[in-house]
Amino acid sequence: MEYKKFKAMVVRETADQTFVRSVEDKNIDELPDGEVLIKVSYSSLNYKDALSATGNKGVTRSYPHTPGIDAAGIVESSVDKSFKPGDRVLVTGYDLGMNTSGGFGQYIRVPSEWIIRLPDHLTARESMIYGTAGFTAALSVHKMIENGVSPDQGPVLVTGATGGVGSIAVGILSKAGFEVAAVTGKSDQSQYLTDLGATRIIHRKEVHDVSGRPLLKGQWAGVIDTVGGDILSTAIRSTLYGATITCCGNVASPALNITVFPFILRGVSLLGIDSVNCRKPLRQTLWGNLSNEWKISHLDDMATEISISELEPYIGRILKGMITGRTVVNLSV
Repeated sequence: MEYKKFKAMVVRETADQTFVRSVEDKNIDELPDGEVLIKVSYSSLNYKDALSATGNKGVTRSYPHTPGIDAAGIVESSVDKSFKPGDRVLVTGYDLGMNTSGGFGQYIRVPSEWIIRLPDHLTARESMIYGTAGFTAALSVHKMIENGVSPDQGPVLVTGATGGVGSIAVGILSKAGFEVAAVTGKSDQSQYLTDLGATRIIHRKEVHDVSGRPLLKGQWAGVIDTVGGDILSTAIRSTLYGATITCCGNVASPALNITVFPFILRGVSLLGIDSVNCRKPLRQTLWGNLSNEWKISHLDDMATEISISELEPYIGRILKGMITGRTVVNLSV
């Protein structure tokens, strides 16, 4: 039994089925089984974390619980000889922070299969500026390119561009040589998106067509969609022949009102993106890309750093779409 104490955000369900959050002392022996114990240096705040922290049973089945689907830090101990104390590692996806005690605690214990070695050219803090959002963006761009989209074919549209996935997608696409059109409802964030590499800023009203027309003027060689709903429908109907659209979110709506015409008349492809269960070899490759050729020049500029004791107001803000860029949680303070 290990009795070492550490700080963690704990979400508890009350008798009247409301949910309260506080920073508490936990013991390492309270952590779930797993081959590797990791001392967490940084985590990050994602939309899914806020859902877990507010009692969404579709994300987290039982409470008390510590959210945090991202974690980066140092191996403290391991029964798997693939890892040794002192190794720099990160974990995103799988069940971390959903039904397994997550990165909003100073320690996690997880299966070794979940763990990625931190690339040489990436710090723990930088990896959590990326986090699940950055990995999802990288996976989206990878799938789009793998499906044949190249910079010479035309511009790529990014929806929800000031959010975590959207921001990083804009930066990656720019590094990869694409012309990027960034969609946002935040007109005061144009400079932020331009600094990331967007060549055109579009208000979301311009890509929210509910006319019912099955096809619109073709404009985009590719689309990285993070919001779903009518904006995704509009984007699909506005693509050029042979375009590829990736879909990874549903913050606007999980519904998709569309006909088959874009697919059978323009030959477009709609690719679903799941970063939770992505296979480990591809994970390692994409994290390598994020640390090298796709590394965003203004990575620090998109990050707000907080401690776990400062998380509370940010949980409400991310649920309301009021956060720009990424929120990094420093577990060392």
